[in-house]
Amino acid sequence: MIPYPEDRRSAAGAPVVRWGMPSSLRRLIATTATDLGPDAPTLCDPWSVRDLLAHLVVRESRPDALPGVAAPVKALQRHTQSVQDRVAARDFSDLVGQVVDGPAPWWPTRLPLLDRMVNTAELAVHHEDMVRAQPDWQPTDLPQEVQAQLWRTVRMAGRMTYRGAPTGVVAVAHGHGRVALRRPPDDGGTVVLRGTPLELVLHAFGREDHARVVAEGSDADVAALASHRRRL
Repeated sequence: MIPYPEDRRSAAGAPVVRWGMPSSLRRLIATTATDLGPDAPTLCDPWSVRDLLAHLVVRESRPDALPGVAAPVKALQRHTQSVQDRVAARDFSDLVGQVVDGPAPWWPTRLPLLDRMVNTAELAVHHEDMVRAQPDWQPTDLPQEVQAQLWRTVRMAGRMTYRGAPTGVVAVAHGHGRVALRRPPDDGGTVVLRGTPLELVLHAFGREDHARVVAEGSDADVAALASHRRRL
């Protein structure tokens, strides 16, 4: 497994600065991106590692490009892509440094609480987008505090990503709990998804082919859920 960054320590071994979750994840992304190189593939095909880092920078520094990230409007998407392409063309080491620095000083997620709520899942998922696109990948070993925040994301965002699912959906994470994300339709059953919060977040965000999640239910229900396209 890829190790998660530990707290920085003094020469005597005492903790000096405790990293916040998003800050640690940004440093982890920077380390992995540097190890893989700018042209390595990601699960966000056709994005390379360079493109994915540019996306992270743009989403926290260019409000004019945000509408094109979520809205299926071609004109908006073209503008976002143009901005992202220009950012991606920067020196790779500078791009990595921008990811580590985090959002622009005036960006709302400079507030630690908002940063944790908004960016923990975003950063964790995009880190796995890099890792799991490589041969012989292993999941990242995330600490409990990050897994706990990801479980909160499952409980909240999962209700949106599975809202149109053809089956009921229940998520179960050992040590964190069980939550019903969608009621079963009148003509369908329920699928129970079991995994760590990280794996469940990946499944909820459409990375089910690379998420280590066990799906329990009838063959028909499991197949129906697998065909469901999820997005926020």
